[in-house]
Amino acid sequence: MPSRHVFAALTALAAVPAVTVLAVGCSNTTGLPAPFSTNVVDTVSLWALRGTDISLPSAFSLSGNTTVRTDQTTAFDFAFDFDSIGEPALFPLGTLNLGQLSGLMQTTTAFDAITLAPTATYVLDKPLALDTGMVVIVRSRPTVCSFGATVSLYAKLRVLGVDSTAKRLDMEILVDQNCGYRGLQAGLPTQ
Repeated sequence: MPSRHVFAALTALAAVPAVTVLAVGCSNTTGLPAPFSTNVVDTVSLWALRGTDISLPSAFSLSGNTTVRTDQTTAFDFAFDFDSIGEPALFPLGTLNLGQLSGLMQTTTAFDAITLAPTATYVLDKPLALDTGMVVIVRSRPTVCSFGATVSLYAKLRVLGVDSTAKRLDMEILVDQNCGYRGLQAGLPTQ
């Protein structure tokens, strides 16, 4: 038979969700939990999938906000390489036969002016040719969130430069690590 402490703990836990849901419901019409991660602009480099040392990262994972080595994982959202005509490009998962789950969208909107990621019109199955100064919005592969929902994460990036000799892409990127949020401005997202 459970102890008195177990009944007390269960009673206390049963009361918490009702209060929490009520508080969230009053201030948050999306039903999402409060954001926990602050959006920050980072500068990162990726090396081409082909023709560079395998120990160098060639891909980026929005979940975790990190560069990754493709020889160690397929849990990433886009990779860097040179396309069939030798142009630098980003490759969403569909171009690498890893499923059409992540997407890229080129935009003419200035990097700092992008505050909210769109939900549609991402390129899933073609490489996106790059040029210095270019701005891209990224939608991740589906991610299981701590509150049980499966959604995409969003990011924006700006190409700072491509070194064709070193086969390296330098970019700045802001990733919203808060599941279900599409806010792409520095600080805690509001959307």
